[in-house]
Amino acid sequence: MKHRDLKGSEEHLYLEVSDEKEGTLLPLHTSITLFLLSYCDSPCFRVFFVSDRGLPVGRGVPGGLATAVISRQELPGLVRSCRLPAVLDEGGRYCRAGLAVVLRHIVRRSCEADPARADVAALLGFKKTCLKACAEVSQWTRLCELSVPSAVEAFLRRPEDRPSEIPAAVLHLERKLGEPVKVHNDDKIRRQKLQQQQKKQKQQTDPREPPTTDAPDSSDALELGAALARLSVPGEPTPATRGPSDIRRVKTTELPPLEHVFTEGLYFTLTDLVLLPCLHPFLVSLHRSPGSNPARLPLLWRWYRRVQEVPGVLRAAESCGMCFLLPRDETSSPAPETPELALPPEEDVEKTAAAPFIGGPRPTMTKLRECGIEAVFSAHPCPTRTLDWDGLPAAVKPTEGRMSDVRAARKQQQLNNLVAMVSEQAQPGDTVVDFCSGGGHVGIVLAHTLPQCQVVLIENKEESLVRAKDRCAELGLHNIGFIQANLDYFTGPFQIGVALHACGVATDMVMELCVRARAAFVVSPCCYGFIQNTFRFSFPRSKRFVDAVSYKEHMLLCRFADQTAGQLPPDRRLIGKQCMGLVDLDRSWAAESHGYSVRVMSMEPQSCSPKNNMLVGVPVVRTPI
Repeated sequence: MKHRDLKGSEEHLYLEVSDEKEGTLLPLHTSITLFLLSYCDSPCFRVFFVSDRGLPVGRGVPGGLATAVISRQELPGLVRSCRLPAVLDEGGRYCRAGLAVVLRHIVRRSCEADPARADVAALLGFKKTCLKACAEVSQWTRLCELSVPSAVEAFLRRPEDRPSEIPAAVLHLERKLGEPVKVHNDDKIRRQKLQQQQKKQKQQTDPREPPTTDAPDSSDALELGAALARLSVPGEPTPATRGPSDIRRVKTTELPPLEHVFTEGLYFTLTDLVLLPCLHPFLVSLHRSPGSNPARLPLLWRWYRRVQEVPGVLRAAESCGMCFLLPRDETSSPAPETPELALPPEEDVEKTAAAPFIGGPRPTMTKLRECGIEAVFSAHPCPTRTLDWDGLPAAVKPTEGRMSDVRAARKQQQLNNLVAMVSEQAQPGDTVVDFCSGGGHVGIVLAHTLPQCQVVLIENKEESLVRAKDRCAELGLHNIGFIQANLDYFTGPFQIGVALHACGVATDMVMELCVRARAAFVVSPCCYGFIQNTFRFSFPRSKRFVDAVSYKEHMLLCRFADQTAGQLPPDRRLIGKQCMGLVDLDRSWAAESHGYSVRVMSMEPQSCSPKNNMLVGVPVVRTPI
């Protein structure tokens, strides 16, 4: 790997290493990141390996990469608050954390450094959304970013004499590789495949039919050729051909499906570069195990062979010290379905969550009332308190966040409520975290009005967070930092957590992070209809609700809690508000079971938003700074 010195534009990339008696080991997330750096030949990053013992890192590190070893105590504050890998920008105030976020950033920076690298730009897919959705909402991102790496690491740590059971996450990936492929503008390839199939059938039924020289021997060679052609350097354009008229007349629904070439379908993407360094040691270990049978994972082995044909992969593997296996060619067709390939339990949970709703909320509300459970709203302690919006700088106001004047006025009312509740709890030196910060409406106001506190904005969407950073630069705020990451990747200490309209289970995630840090919280929930059981949460949340209603009944409350829009009839809005109160009462009781005092109240005026609930929680014993 060639290292090019780009002083002034070099960002710092922090990677985890595991200190062992024999030296240092690279966790899979670190190996994956290094493999992508080698594939992209990126000059934009200086790499810091975090090792408390200060041991040098050698094997697996691409040659020519600028590296250093530091201890965890030497990490910058924002990076120390995150799970690695993480990237800190040149200014030291914008941190990107988490595998998917960091990898996508490496791809973008590499394309900026060398716009001619079309192969690197293609890694993000046709719509540039590969691994963009966070793991909390995307099963696919969770599988690639969390489930498969953790399952493989557990597999590799097993005792040598233990039978090699294939992890459920790997089995799930095997099944994914057998699903139908959906590709943008795939009509032409599918018609070519139909034409080849018809020629093959004619050869089998009519001995006089001359053999074709253009039809591939393998049933999936057409897909493989199309996939690899996209990765090659474009030459002279090939003349367009319309194909036979009988093929053109075939309906799209009657065309043969395409087979998986790579993990996301036909084309090589960032997902393949994530999984290759992860699955390579797993397949090596499986291959060397006594009684190993490649036919147990036929599609995965086929993918493993194909990915080695991609230009640049062998070079990156050699640079990282990865020696590929040459698996036997007996895995060209999928093995019969076996119980071993059943979906992992977490998928069953999500299927249950997607069950259709039946009936209305009144029977459930009556059932709760008979158990002594009713929505109760605490009085707002300062309903008329408002910020001096006319006296604030323009960049503090929500109008700077690209919204209409009417919506900005309602946003100001919402901010009045949240700022009042946070100010009630804040002490000099506190760290206040604005979760799901979006464009920074809440965090920027808090940083401006609480100059003695440190404010951190956490948001997964880069466009919104960059917009917030630009607003803060205009204001000259120095008590604010930015973290682009999924909520799970933030691990730092803080005293107050705030979230305005955190959608669905994001509210529960924010409350869980606050409880874990023994921090106060001011949360306004949103999108109750998106609440469902996940791999981390089950509903209802509190014991009293679990004893009173079922999961399905709780989901009915969540669905009708979203029916509070102003255009609905008043009686419908009233039921929606009661359902909101019951769902949030369940959340508040769950927090109280961990030693919190929680109030559920309404924003003032309630017309500021159809989702006008606020949960204000304070730990009984406050954690000192």
